Amino acid sequence: MKLFPALDAGKAARSPGLMARVLRRPAGAVSLGWLVLLTVATLAASAVCTYSPLDQDLSHVLAGPFGHHPLGTDNLGRDLLSRLLFGGRSTLLAVAEALTVYLLIGVSSGLAAGFLGGWIDWLVTRSADLLFALPGIIIVLVVLSVFPGNLHAAMITFGVLGSPGLTRVLRSQTLGIREELYVAAAQVAGLRRTQIMRRHILPRLASTVIVQSSLFAAVVVVIQSGLGFLGLGAQPPNPSWGGLVADASQNIDRAPWMLVPTGVPLVLTVMALAILGDAIRDAATENWSVPKLRRRDRRPKSLAATSDSAAAAAKERARRAVGDNDTEALLTVRDLSIAIGTPVVQRVSFHVGAGETVGLVGESGCGKSVTSLGILGLVPGGGEITEGQVLFNGVDLVGAPRALEHVRGTGIAYVSQEPMVALDPTYSVGDQLTEAVRRHQDCDRRAARERVSELLQMVNIPDPDGVAKRYPHQLSGGMAQRVAIALALAGDPELLIADEPTTALDVTVQAEILTLLRTLQEQTGMAVLIVTHDWGVVADLCHRSVVMYAGQVVEEAEVQQMFSRPLHPYTAGLLGANPHLARRGEPLPTIPGTVPAPGNWPTGCRFAARCHLADDTCTERPVLLTAPALDRLTRCVHNQQLLAEGSRS
Repeated sequence: MKLFPALDAGKAARSPGLMARVLRRPAGAVSLGWLVLLTVATLAASAVCTYSPLDQDLSHVLAGPFGHHPLGTDNLGRDLLSRLLFGGRSTLLAVAEALTVYLLIGVSSGLAAGFLGGWIDWLVTRSADLLFALPGIIIVLVVLSVFPGNLHAAMITFGVLGSPGLTRVLRSQTLGIREELYVAAAQVAGLRRTQIMRRHILPRLASTVIVQSSLFAAVVVVIQSGLGFLGLGAQPPNPSWGGLVADASQNIDRAPWMLVPTGVPLVLTVMALAILGDAIRDAATENWSVPKLRRRDRRPKSLAATSDSAAAAAKERARRAVGDNDTEALLTVRDLSIAIGTPVVQRVSFHVGAGETVGLVGESGCGKSVTSLGILGLVPGGGEITEGQVLFNGVDLVGAPRALEHVRGTGIAYVSQEPMVALDPTYSVGDQLTEAVRRHQDCDRRAARERVSELLQMVNIPDPDGVAKRYPHQLSGGMAQRVAIALALAGDPELLIADEPTTALDVTVQAEILTLLRTLQEQTGMAVLIVTHDWGVVADLCHRSVVMYAGQVVEEAEVQQMFSRPLHPYTAGLLGANPHLARRGEPLPTIPGTVPAPGNWPTGCRFAARCHLADDTCTERPVLLTAPALDRLTRCVHNQQLLAEGSRS
């Protein structure tokens, strides 16, 4: 069952397909339009052209463009438009032949090597290395010497020689994808390996295959035209693009115009294929790689109905109750609201002081991870920050791409719960860390490698030099998480955001990672914002904790106070359901119900439907965040009752 049905429906309605996203980009639309127009005109050349490519008009030799010959004529009076379009057929055929071989070999061998591994991986990798070592153009020329004028054999050969590049790219991506949980589930379900590769892995590689194919097609156009220019392609009088350019070069002193209709379409086609590849790549990744921050002058009004003077006064009293620490904090989040189709985070405020560790706690679906990514301007799913401020060292990062560019990595670093997401499978650990070090520090490659060794030692990796030579798929989960932390430390950040950094690890490794984070904080003095649902992590690492529920902050306090006397029923329920406090033979208490989905939030207290203290006053109007005691914030109308009880409800 989906935890966010309304959110999923909103994303489905808002996320266009890959082709639609390509067409939405001017460069992609223009490039694709040119290629479609060229293909249609070439295939329909008989209907488009008045003259045959071999017809001669000797009364108009080397003529410029005019009525009967829109692009002019060549040195034998033949119509250039006709020869251009009919000659394009051989180019399209060459692209089709080479691309078919390229895809058949590259996709099948890349999938097999990455997914099956073993001797198949060894054989494919060694074969790819061997083909890479061969001089491609020389081999093609040898084939043409054996089969004179046979461009079919030449293009098939070129497809074979080009396929290792695609093989290695797809193999690297497949190595990472095969470790996904859904692939393991498919294997447990009894699906054949061919089914898993075809139905579960290949769709993930589609955008990569398309991008690589468009770039390879551009190379094929250049090679085929070059062979025609050298007279190794279609033989006269048959037209070809390379032959047309050769004719134009021979008559450039008498008819310089000939080079325009013969050379410009060739250049435009190569550029269109290359630009289309970039457009497809950007469109394929825009949902997760492009932050969308709405500028202040376009922000909508607050999503909460708390704009009246009483609400503002209550909020100001709450700020004063915590001593105005946020004004001098390293990171201050004020009234942050985020929407991904529908609001998912609403008016969230908290702060993190220099050298402080703050825990952001709550169930899955409460908005913790979205908030942490929003701080860095990386709202997932095409979402956007609709309101609020994210102040880092006094600089507001919302709607400020340049400020974010300077802060990411050096000011604020991020560690995700899936370390493989942070590591590129196509590069070794050392290469990735070296790149990060050189990006943030002005040093040469040798100094960067020394810094990489230091970083790996800092995260307690026993063989830094050996691990630096490995690829991500060669690391265990705990080792990969340590490398991800080292990558985050490459820019000497002041604040580390750790989003569930121990979730995917076993209990022993979890303890090691937590110890590592504590040690690193003591050594570097950096602040830490840790996103978690594990109270054991909060008790072990944090000074303060912020509890979120249904996109809101519902309680904030020092850890000791929150554990001893929670002032919100949701916090008390989470503490009661803490597995670390479970007693043998007794059932673990749970909170009934589920977190309401974004878009279905109630008007009053969002926890009321699951709360044993709820009454009519809880559902009448939005509940404000108040300060019932010193250094305490809570969003509960019964906070005085909880304060008086002085115990967990």
